[in-house]
Amino acid sequence: MPRTHARTIAEPARTIPVAAEYDVLVVGGGPAGLTAALAAAEDGLHVGLVESRSFVGGNMTIGLPVLGFLGQKGNRIIDGLPQKFIERLRRERDGASEHRPCPLHMGITLVEPEAVKTVALGMLTEAGVDVLFYTFFAGAIVEEGAITGIFTESKSGRAALLARVVIDCTGDADVAFRAGVPCEKGNAEGGMQPPTLMFCLAGVDTDRLRMAIAGAPPKARTYLTDFIPAEYFGQNQQFIVVGLREELARAKEERRLDIPNDRTIIITGLRKGEVWINMTRVRGTDGTDARSLTRGEIAGRGQIDDIVTYLVNYVPGFEHAHFARTAPFLGIRETRRIVGRYVMTEEDVLACRHFDDAIAVASYPIDIHRPADDGCTLIWCGDCYDIPYRALLPQKVANLLVAGRSISATHEAMGAIRVMATCMAMGEAAGRAARISVRGNRAPADIDVADLRRQQLAAGVYLRNADGSRAQPLG
Repeated sequence: MPRTHARTIAEPARTIPVAAEYDVLVVGGGPAGLTAALAAAEDGLHVGLVESRSFVGGNMTIGLPVLGFLGQKGNRIIDGLPQKFIERLRRERDGASEHRPCPLHMGITLVEPEAVKTVALGMLTEAGVDVLFYTFFAGAIVEEGAITGIFTESKSGRAALLARVVIDCTGDADVAFRAGVPCEKGNAEGGMQPPTLMFCLAGVDTDRLRMAIAGAPPKARTYLTDFIPAEYFGQNQQFIVVGLREELARAKEERRLDIPNDRTIIITGLRKGEVWINMTRVRGTDGTDARSLTRGEIAGRGQIDDIVTYLVNYVPGFEHAHFARTAPFLGIRETRRIVGRYVMTEEDVLACRHFDDAIAVASYPIDIHRPADDGCTLIWCGDCYDIPYRALLPQKVANLLVAGRSISATHEAMGAIRVMATCMAMGEAAGRAARISVRGNRAPADIDVADLRRQQLAAGVYLRNADGSRAQPLG
């Protein structure tokens, strides 16, 4: 065990070199950061993107499907740059499926992780974005209440990157927190949704799996799935299984398996015979703490063997499956959220609330993997709801925007807006707002939101009128 008694060491003061200056600097290259950088660079601004890993794409590279493109009425409610990215993935690399309706998740879009990395980087470099990999955010530079840049650490040492506007797309509100923005974590008790370490199996007979579910007699069916009717599996060759609770419980009892989950979650890949498994569950992990994340990685990897034993011995189609690979990092569902100029609430989601300053529309249900047990809470609103621009604007610090799951929202509302398509939509709005801010020489909080909405509509973004109908571009 590491020594934990309190000690401090004084670090000598240093003069930090300024490595680059940007109009807009995006920190974090996940789904929100990708579209934020692309939108900010649309008319030639000097845009930088800092990413700690060796690739962009974030959670789109860990085997998860992209959720959120389709609304609860079956219509596509995410458009603009996110849709262009999916179309390019499909066209260039056969790296994305169609948006497939799903009774549980409203819609799923399967993506190939390696294709995401290649296509996303290609789009960024074509747009002239200065991408900097292997570079960690290490601190915020704040002068007179406004952020003017960040400190970074890398193999090259410590450096400063300056910018007129900074967009925090870290997913953990790292920049906002270090800049002094008020932040919250977790539910009323501080509990955060547990992360998952995704992994991939090959050699799976997915047709046998889906037909075993579709063909089971209703009275004898042991493959009951959560909210997804058996008929769905007979009609779809690419799918998500969420359920098989009885089989999992039987396997735990008969083989004394340690699987801290009460549901089987299987996601078919785009490549024949590949499936991704979303079943590890590491309660008590804090995604903003390196020691906690390390324990989470260790625990997650330790759960994989028992899960594979269960699948191979109890689930049809897995008889000849073999382990292929794990995701490159834990899938974090929840960490910090900023307290912004507006805090989205559960009531906003469930009331399908419309906002005059809406910059994106979402429809994914409130989906909370409960921190204290193995269960999950799902609540649908019946349609879609707006995300207001004010929720992207932090309190106390100027020239900073936040996009992704760490926007200003309660624990419950964050459980709805955290999925990738919605994060991409928020990133696009933040990037376009930053561009308007720079071009107009005014803080993001002072831009004309009506102008931002007009530009969003002109770019094909889905926004709503007050009556719920899709807003159309003006002129």
